[in-house]
Amino acid sequence: MIGKTKKILIIGSAPDSVNATKWKNISFDNIVAINNAWKVRKDWTNCIYPEDFPEHKRPKSSKTQTLHSSEEYVKAQNHFGGFVYAGGTMAFTAGYWVLYKFKPQIICYTGCDMVYTGEKTHFYGKGKADPLRKDKTLNNLLAKSARLEAIAFLNKCKILNLSNILESNLTFPKVNVNDLDNAVKIHSNKFKEEKINLALQKEKKTGYFIPDGKYWKQMDKFDQREIKLIDELWLSSIKKEI
Repeated sequence: MIGKTKKILIIGSAPDSVNATKWKNISFDNIVAINNAWKVRKDWTNCIYPEDFPEHKRPKSSKTQTLHSSEEYVKAQNHFGGFVYAGGTMAFTAGYWVLYKFKPQIICYTGCDMVYTGEKTHFYGKGKADPLRKDKTLNNLLAKSARLEAIAFLNKCKILNLSNILESNLTFPKVNVNDLDNAVKIHSNKFKEEKINLALQKEKKTGYFIPDGKYWKQMDKFDQREIKLIDELWLSSIKKEI
């Protein structure tokens, strides 16, 4: 039963992330806030951020609310193949960390569609569109989300998108938050395991694994054409509905 599974909510900083404040009757085992998103809900349990996230913007920790940065997430992301293949932005890093640390059955995203339009790009106003920066690991955000979803699939975990905006750079199926405990209404993507295996083999052969996670210091070593081929394999791993 889905109602008895471990559900983790990941909150980003998109304008629609504030909708999560209305979900008081929906139970999550953990609420993981990325960067400033700890301000969205007071009952967050984990806040994850990069090491250069300003100290004055970080929340205070307690026994029930803990802080997590590169000393933890690098190990987690390396366990699943590293940053070059996974995409070097916190929306994906948080997903791999959650998968590694909590081993949930369902990961729910909100406020992480990575679409930046209008004057208000974040719930707090206008901010930096980190996933859109010039970076070889982020040229195909849909492919990177497909990879995360496929890796989760291999680990018996579904990833869902609770956002209600039309546009998204995530492959995760959109689900109404009120349907989370209804198994019949939960739709998740299916995957071709042979394509997943091909992608993983290609990654291993290409060898773009940076143990300390600081891949940007070695960006000139990465051939964009090779990354593109790997991205295409991940996208092709999602089974198309007939």
